[in-house]
Amino acid sequence: MTETARPAAAPSRARAEIDLAALRANVRTLRAKAPGAAFMAVVKADGYGHGAFPCARAAVEAGATWVGTATPEEALALRARGGLPADVRIMCWLWTPGGPWREAVEAGLDVSLSGMWALREVVGAARAAGRPARVQLKADTGLGRSGCQPADWPELVAGALRAERDGLVRITGLWSHFACADEPGHPSVAAQLTGFREMVAYAESEGVRPEVRHIANSPGLLTLPEAHFDLVRPGVSMYGLSPSPEVGTSADLGLRPVMTLTTPLALVKHVPGGHGVSYGHHYVTPGATTLGLVPLGYADGVPRHASGTGPVLIGGKWRTVAGRIAMDQFVVDLGGDEPQAGDEAVLFGPGDRGEPTAEDWAQAAGTIGYEIVTRIGGRVPRVYVNEGRVNEGRVND
Repeated sequence: MTETARPAAAPSRARAEIDLAALRANVRTLRAKAPGAAFMAVVKADGYGHGAFPCARAAVEAGATWVGTATPEEALALRARGGLPADVRIMCWLWTPGGPWREAVEAGLDVSLSGMWALREVVGAARAAGRPARVQLKADTGLGRSGCQPADWPELVAGALRAERDGLVRITGLWSHFACADEPGHPSVAAQLTGFREMVAYAESEGVRPEVRHIANSPGLLTLPEAHFDLVRPGVSMYGLSPSPEVGTSADLGLRPVMTLTTPLALVKHVPGGHGVSYGHHYVTPGATTLGLVPLGYADGVPRHASGTGPVLIGGKWRTVAGRIAMDQFVVDLGGDEPQAGDEAVLFGPGDRGEPTAEDWAQAAGTIGYEIVTRIGGRVPRVYVNEGRVNEGRVND
């Protein structure tokens, strides 16, 4: 995870501006929707492309008491270099055999276990570290990814309880993950909630005393109060994006997109009608016009699938990608308008200035907003604004 705290002195080819005041406001809005639950700020994949360290810190300032990552490497980096208070809990869940279990135990991370192989490895790490591991048992209630199947749950629960009696683990949580919570009314949602309650009830009947039980991701938090339990785990909504159109727009949900992607035009030129544009000449100018060169491409995370459809705001007008998006650049037809090289092109932002949003790009590329922001690459510096909390009011924890 890399962090660019300040813009370079020289103008950059592009920038992804990250509004930390918007992120803090989103966290407060989401917390208000689940007032009885603790809040885990999910910052996996470098904070969905926004920068894990500053986003985690901002979320904690707004009241998050847990931080979640996918990989142990992400979690260990947060603990070592993220600047988080020592009492903030960090959880990670995507483990493979031979992972850094001992380092996780020594760092006091909460680690997820989906099967007996993981329990064996974390018990060995706890013995080597000379301290108990914090573990959370994950139930597969229907998503079919990680998590323990109901048929294998008794064995995992029994094994974890034995390890707890031996002083090698502390069972801190029981959890699961929804498959279709972003489709309100989908029958799997009720089925998963029932399955989760049953697996939790079994574990507790056997003697597990978890600190937290949790299943609610962003759509679960937003649409399913009965799924809040002891802790909620919003991811994409914390960054101001809706988890799906069915749940509502960002504005409907009271959320503000955090990332704005801009770049200066690299070139503006006149071309005649019938002029091919970019690889394959999938776009040919219908008449004499001006073309603008936008110096971002799929190596920067601009989806090639949005060739011919991706929207850009230039000079107060929406433009559309003309032809194919290349590795480092793409072209827009300016229709005879003559902005200057160096004028700003806005690929997406909150929409306040009439610019496209990440959701507009998602629709253009046939994907989801999560992918648009997460894939913006390391060649684009993150520039953090509103890092302080002046005039934002106090956070009531």
